[in-house]
Amino acid sequence: MTSYSPERRSFPRPPLWLNLLLLIVAVATFALARYQHDTIEQKATVLFAKNENNPAELNRMRDELAQMDLDKQQLAKELDGRMQYLQSLEGEDFYISIDTSAKKMQFRIGKDVVREAPVEIGEPRTLTAGGKTWTFSQLKGGVTVAGKDNSYDTPIPPWVYAMNQQPIPAERPTMHNWLGNYVIFLPNNYVIESTPPPASPLKGPKPGSFMVPEEDLAAIWPRITTQTRVYIF
Repeated sequence: MTSYSPERRSFPRPPLWLNLLLLIVAVATFALARYQHDTIEQKATVLFAKNENNPAELNRMRDELAQMDLDKQQLAKELDGRMQYLQSLEGEDFYISIDTSAKKMQFRIGKDVVREAPVEIGEPRTLTAGGKTWTFSQLKGGVTVAGKDNSYDTPIPPWVYAMNQQPIPAERPTMHNWLGNYVIFLPNNYVIESTPPPASPLKGPKPGSFMVPEEDLAAIWPRITTQTRVYIF
C-alpha cells in the first residue's frame, strides 16, 4: 500500500532588497532611540549634578526633578522647559516663565524679574459631549506667544458646557471677554488668561491653561508680542 503524505506548501523567500530594507529600518530605529536617550541623559546630567558653584536656580530645579516620578517622555518635557529657561537667563529679551510647582508666573528680562504673580493652573481634563471629545493636557516646555486679545466677542465653546455638565444649546450665546479681559494665546489653544468675568460660564482657568490676576497681565500687556517666549516647567 502506498502511504500518502500531505503536500507541503512552500512560501517564497522575501527578496534580498526587502531584507536589507527591514535591517536598515531596524538599525535606524535603534539609532534614533539611542540618540534620544543620550540627549536626555546629557540634559539630565547638567541638572542632576549638584555643585556649590551652580546658580541657586539650577540647584533648585535639580532638587525638584529628583523628587518627581516621571517617565522618559515626561522627563524630556521637563528638561526641555528648564534648559530653555536657563538659557534665557543669559539673554536680553523679555520672556515669561511659569513654575508649575511654585505656582508662580514671572515676567523677566534676563535674570531680572520685572513682575511676579501667582498662577492658577487648569487641571488637565478630557471632556466628552454630543459625540465629541476635547482633551486638555498639561503644557510643559518652551513655546512662543501666538497672539493676544483684550477685546473679543466669541460664542461659548461646546467644551465649556461639557465641563459644567450642561447640555450644549443649539444656539450658543456670544459673550464679550468670557475667558478674561486679558488673554495671551499659546500654541494648540492653550492660554494665559486673567480671571473670567462673573457672568462667564467658565469659573476658573481653562483646563490645561494658566490664570493670573488681571492687574498683573495688564501691567505686562504692552510688552507681550508674538516674539515673546514662554517657558513652562
